[in-house]
Amino acid sequence: MTFQKSQLLTVWEFCKLVLNRGSLQFGHGGSTFTPGIVLMLLENLDKFPIRQIKFYDNDAERQEVIAKACDIIIKEKAPDINFVYTTDPETAFTDVDFVMAHIRVGKYAMREKDEKIPLKHGVLGQETCGPGGIAYGMRSIGGVIELVDFMEKYSPNAWMLNYSNPAAIVAEATRRLRPNSKILNICDMPIGIEIRMAEMLGLKSRKDMVIRYFGLNHFGWWTDIRDKHGKDLMPELKEKVAKIGYNVEIEGENTEASWNDTFTKARDVFAIDPTTMPNTYLKYYFFPDYVVEHSDPNHTRANEVMEGREKFVFGECRAIAEKGTAKDSKLHVDDHASYIVDLARAIAYDTKERMLLIVENDGALSNFDPTAMVEVPCLVGSNGPEKIVQGKIPQFQKGLMEQQVSVEKLTVEAWIEGSYQKLWQAITLSRTVPSASVAKAILDDLIEANKDFWPVLK
Repeated sequence: MTFQKSQLLTVWEFCKLVLNRGSLQFGHGGSTFTPGIVLMLLENLDKFPIRQIKFYDNDAERQEVIAKACDIIIKEKAPDINFVYTTDPETAFTDVDFVMAHIRVGKYAMREKDEKIPLKHGVLGQETCGPGGIAYGMRSIGGVIELVDFMEKYSPNAWMLNYSNPAAIVAEATRRLRPNSKILNICDMPIGIEIRMAEMLGLKSRKDMVIRYFGLNHFGWWTDIRDKHGKDLMPELKEKVAKIGYNVEIEGENTEASWNDTFTKARDVFAIDPTTMPNTYLKYYFFPDYVVEHSDPNHTRANEVMEGREKFVFGECRAIAEKGTAKDSKLHVDDHASYIVDLARAIAYDTKERMLLIVENDGALSNFDPTAMVEVPCLVGSNGPEKIVQGKIPQFQKGLMEQQVSVEKLTVEAWIEGSYQKLWQAITLSRTVPSASVAKAILDDLIEANKDFWPVLK
């Protein structure tokens, strides 16, 4: 598949460590998240030194806005770092040890369609869940595989740190299509929730907690949370979540109304199984009627992002370029992205950091499909992740996960085989869709909207 200029959105790459001085490459220099992560990386140079930063994006115009601002930021905060931005894969992927990949094929224009097409049929519109997530996954698979191939062609010994959404579908695709590639699939959502948990518990950091967790990406549960001394923190946390969900104020964080609703709704999700702590995305699977009822089919989350974060970030970047300084910029550090440094350091320095990763099950959940890509704690070192066995999972979660992992596997098979039938089955099987007829109507509309991005389905 050939990718048009408009398709590939974000790729980040950590480049070669040379005598403790790393070279960092950002592909999708045009992402709204790029400046915040750059700032975060610059604040952590003592933990992960950087020799060079490179941006890679196949949309030169979009990338240039972000890159010009980041060039100034880097020169002001760390002038010794060499900065390059490029649209040439060979330049971007040559001589790297770590590749950080985050893509959005089709940009926010396609995200808007992912959300609004299902809503037209009375089904929730969400970028990683339900039909919208399936549509996004069908666009993302080819883009991620393209990046893997670039990496292996130009830096065959590199690791890819991939947090491209929808992570579950992407992870299944890389398992099927590039089984021997050095890819670590990760997600920042549990990080964000754990930051909120720590705030609710009066802890200084989420790293003061030791957690047990199982599930699929955006489809998981915490089963045990303790402090570093072994004290069980779950009773206190349960009491608070039962009242307010995860809706607490985080210093420096400006949370949009839609996210506040999601964090509050965790209270109702928790009530379904009060023995565990839920991932917030379960809201979409357990309460799809609620989500539809509270959605505006003409103004979805994609519109909020374009009107909010995208407008703000690009506006700030243009202002920095015009002024020639980032001194008074309102751009801020993306604390959620701190796990990027943790993961890179774990591999580079063999730290055995305990982190949630999306990995092939293979016994981590003893009563679940061994080929499923599950999200579980792992110890990460220079040889990659070592899964921490979570044992048997309860029947309730097992049933839900079996259904959802089938959606993910069928989606990947549909992409590989160009199968209309399997994609129809995938959408029909989603808990967010009420019937096969509705699934077919949504699918037919999605095919038309994605004709420039999906393989031809027969």
